[in-house]
Amino acid sequence: MNIILTTLNAKFIHTNLALRCLKAYAQPDYSPLLVEYTIKDPTFNIVADLYQKKPDIVGFSCYIWNIEETIKVIKTLKTVDPSITIILGGPEVSYDTNVWLRQVKEIDYIIVGEGEHAFKELLHYLHHKQPLNDVPGVAYVQDDKFMLNPLPPKLDLRDSPSPFRFTEDLPNLSKRVVYIETSRGCPFSCQFCLSSIEVGVRYFNRDKVKEDIRFLMANGAKTIKFVDRTFNISRSYAMEMFQFLIDEHLPGVVFQFEITADIMRPEVIQFLNDNAPAGLFRFEIGVQSTNDLTNELVKRRQNFEKLQRTVTMVKSGGKIEQHLDLIAGLPEEDYDSFRNTFNEVFDMRPEELQLGFLKLLRGTGLRVEAEKYGYVFVDQAPYEIFSNNVLTFDDILRIKQVEDVLEKYWNAHRMDDTLEYLFTHVFETPFDFFQQFGTYWEERNWSKIGHQLEDLYTRLFSFLQGLDNISMPAIQSVMKLDYLSRQKFQPRKPWWENDINKEEQSVLYKQLLDNPSIAGDEFVSFELNERELYKQTFITPISICVDAYKDGIIIEKEGYLLITFRKGETPHFSMIELKQPSNSVQ
Repeated sequence: MNIILTTLNAKFIHTNLALRCLKAYAQPDYSPLLVEYTIKDPTFNIVADLYQKKPDIVGFSCYIWNIEETIKVIKTLKTVDPSITIILGGPEVSYDTNVWLRQVKEIDYIIVGEGEHAFKELLHYLHHKQPLNDVPGVAYVQDDKFMLNPLPPKLDLRDSPSPFRFTEDLPNLSKRVVYIETSRGCPFSCQFCLSSIEVGVRYFNRDKVKEDIRFLMANGAKTIKFVDRTFNISRSYAMEMFQFLIDEHLPGVVFQFEITADIMRPEVIQFLNDNAPAGLFRFEIGVQSTNDLTNELVKRRQNFEKLQRTVTMVKSGGKIEQHLDLIAGLPEEDYDSFRNTFNEVFDMRPEELQLGFLKLLRGTGLRVEAEKYGYVFVDQAPYEIFSNNVLTFDDILRIKQVEDVLEKYWNAHRMDDTLEYLFTHVFETPFDFFQQFGTYWEERNWSKIGHQLEDLYTRLFSFLQGLDNISMPAIQSVMKLDYLSRQKFQPRKPWWENDINKEEQSVLYKQLLDNPSIAGDEFVSFELNERELYKQTFITPISICVDAYKDGIIIEKEGYLLITFRKGETPHFSMIELKQPSNSVQ
């Protein structure tokens, strides 16, 4: 029989670990073909491709991000070839299986929970090797009656075969994110998360995991993401793996982990700060909320003070990028409380801050208690809430306005100095900036169009021009410095309107040629001739002192900014002054 394992990934760069685990476990008795698509691929194209492979069995891996598109594929595939056996598995269909089987009659079987053993046993049944009653963890409808066979015992992960030794994967390893797991389960009980359902943590064989990592790196993998729910729950295990990755990593490889920050000990962080090469590790940290009552209600144990200590200490080391997550819409967290959560977390200045919205996932405790907290949501993936008893739909829409500008302006790090100036001198809190700018952004429908770097500057500047409590010459100067510091060559078309004419520019260049010292000693050391001066420098009026700005101080002073672009070096900033300082702000 021809067996296909498939899924619809969110993006092409993603790979599905579950399919590879199923295939590895099914061998050598069966050798399913792995085929991956994306949720952006047209249904017809997916169905046509699957149909032409002439499968007898197609298994789909299902998640909240792909279930709706997967159902379209299943229904169409069954229409063109009713003889194909359709099997579903994954977290999205492991709960409410009766509902899925009744609503989507094209589904023949659903495998519940951990699927490796159950899938292989189901293949035995479909190959007439054993009765269906003996297949554990499978749900189906028989004579219009819902059936769910008892779940199998949990796998002994130490005996699991490697899911990475398939030759068809090797050509694409360098182009895609590779997911790896060293454990399953989570020790915590967060009621919004499916991981809380499985009690305890089970580990894979450490030596096998290390061999898999060596194999992946040797075959070109560049981004390896650990899917363990809490990678550092065992300090000794985490330390062993960190040491291994530091010792044996290859150039250009990045390892990404989900960690629980408040249980990470300072000596572990110090070890990483002292020994890890910069850029080798990346941490994802789920903060979700800093509201004590909210965390108590969702059974989330979190010591925010220790979490802050970890994030701050990691950041001070300068070796590891940190991605922090928030969830808007948790119980008893109203708009003002979420504003406080956002600001408390943003004060740590993570490299990325992900703003998400609560989804009432099937199988979670919070979904069971939805009525208790007044949740309003549509029972269709991704099950995102519209409101609850303390957060209105208007509140959620306002917070959503923050999301797009947070991603484009902070997470992309296009103008960090500009944002810090605004946080310090213009807005009461960072959240207030993102909220006000986000509302302005949404009112102009900018979230629906693309943005070049210059667009981001001009759109922020247009927003700031409408404010009363701001020095526009100062902020424009900061924005110019931010923009120019990101250029490798003399910009042909900067984001601001031309503010210096050719005659004025010629006069300045003549002065520089006659007396380079007006731009400082370092500029003098460049010894630029006339041709190099015109080719390698850029001049624009500025309203702040450049030397003070380098020290984090804003002193308003009129003059000209001279930027020198030298191959292989960061741009050099100097100032040609016109008059004495008029104002100083520390």
